Order: sequence, then C-alpha cells, then structure tokens
Amino acid sequence: MQAIELSAEIDHNQQIHLQLPKSINAHKAKVIVMYEETEHHLKPLTLGLFKGKIQVSDDFNEAFPDSFWLEGQV
Repeated sequence: MQAIELSAEIDHNQQIHLQLPKSINAHKAKVIVMYEETEHHLKPLTLGLFKGKIQVSDDFNEAFPDSFWLEGQV
C-alpha cells in the first residue's frame, strides 16, 4: 500500500473533488479526511453595557442561615 497527500477544498455542497496523478495505476483507495475547523468570529465585547443596572446587596458575602441549607428544618 502506498500513500500520497493531496490538498483539496470542500465546496458549498460539502463535496471534495480529487484529481489523482496519472502515475497512480490502482482501482481501490482508502480516503482519510483531515480538516481544520474554521474559527468562529465573534463580535468584540462592548464593556459597560449594563453599567449602573446591577446592584449587589450589602450582605452579599454573608453566610446563608441554617434554614437555607436545611430547608427550614432547624
């Protein structure tokens, strides 16, 4: 078994078209497709969109009461 590497483009129909060199005189082949995933281009983040719209309670860092953890059964 021999191996060659060919570059190919995947078209809009998800098809790959290969043209083998004329020197290959074979009737069967195994094809392995290795592909690179395209990066998703996200919009840059805009900071400050919710400035002043979120409030944190003064007791934010306080421990929860036992009734919270024990479902009211103290």
